[in-house]
Amino acid sequence: MHAIEPYFNWRHLYTAEEDPRSPFHGSEHSEFEFENAVYDHAIHPQWDPFGSSTLYLKVLFADYEEGFAVIEFIGEWNDLLHNDIMYLKRDVVEPMLAESIHKFILIGASVLNFHAGEEDYYAEWFDEVTDAGGWIALVNFLPHVREDLKAADLDQYLIFGGKLDDLAWRSMEPDELLARVEAQVMRRLG
Repeated sequence: MHAIEPYFNWRHLYTAEEDPRSPFHGSEHSEFEFENAVYDHAIHPQWDPFGSSTLYLKVLFADYEEGFAVIEFIGEWNDLLHNDIMYLKRDVVEPMLAESIHKFILIGASVLNFHAGEEDYYAEWFDEVTDAGGWIALVNFLPHVREDLKAADLDQYLIFGGKLDDLAWRSMEPDELLARVEAQVMRRLG
């Protein structure tokens, strides 16, 4: 897992560490010291911790005028034991909501497992984004992770499945990714 880096081809457009409106403003990353791990597997130092012991993320892009953010994840999403959604909601999402981000594109190709807990934070997040005309879309999450999300009835808050499951997002610029995801979201909500 130590070789899996967050997507870096948009770094010329956006870096959360340099964005004063980002919850990760001022974060520093070593290229040589592997401080974080998912269980006993070291992860690349470019991933940002946010309170979870098994899940890490990277805000790849944020556009405050368009009101959207792209966040990539790695690890195990464990709401049951670690309440990862609480940390994500309170420490990452809420500061972004305060900065007018209301459309969230979550990239999950490196989310290995999902363990459901309470759905309160998902419901709260959903209510806050939909009140602002937004949504939460999951892109490229693994099939078994999507099944676990659906089994927990989280598909009432999160949009995933269909063309979002295998979107070639790495070949796109952020605005094109937003347009593609938004088209799928509107079909679902339509």
